[in-house]
Amino acid sequence: MKSHRRLIIGVTGASGAVYAKRALEALRETDVETHLVLSRASEMTIRYELDISGAEFASLADHRYAIGDVGAPIASGSFKTIGMLIAPCSVKTMSEIATGVTSNLLSRAADVALKERRRLALMVRETPLHLGHLRTMTQLAEIGAIIAPPLPAFYAEPQNMAELVDQSVGRMLDLFDIETPLARRWGEDLEKGRRDH
Repeated sequence: MKSHRRLIIGVTGASGAVYAKRALEALRETDVETHLVLSRASEMTIRYELDISGAEFASLADHRYAIGDVGAPIASGSFKTIGMLIAPCSVKTMSEIATGVTSNLLSRAADVALKERRRLALMVRETPLHLGHLRTMTQLAEIGAIIAPPLPAFYAEPQNMAELVDQSVGRMLDLFDIETPLARRWGEDLEKGRRDH
């Protein structure tokens, strides 16, 4: 039975839908209730990158909301959550959140997380970054968001793409104090293993 720890997962059309998929899979093994919102563009990316439908993807979540449903529970600060993870986060969505001009449920839910002083982590997917992107990220950091691009942790000695994804997702879930076995930890899993050899 799920607790009342709730995490909102937003998925935009940026490349990297696998991060959200892996997060949802990992969260099914925890006491955290998941609330999912997919952008329209994300459904195209999901089909292209993962070869599954948006509906199949959404079946991994406890609750799913339509992108235009601005009356959904996650659009209100009175609906208690531990925060929101946007994985991946497009520059368009990042920019909407930074300005507070929210055009859909995904950016509205992110705005609610910020106004309620809840954790908001953005797995921003763009490179290279121009000055406008960097200024937007600075603005987001100043108002409380965590900018967390999914960068590979080579110290974890990943053997394949799945392990790279797991490490990034595990570290993102750490930000919400959610324990999973996904991340290999320096000083625990890694440094100790080296000393033991």
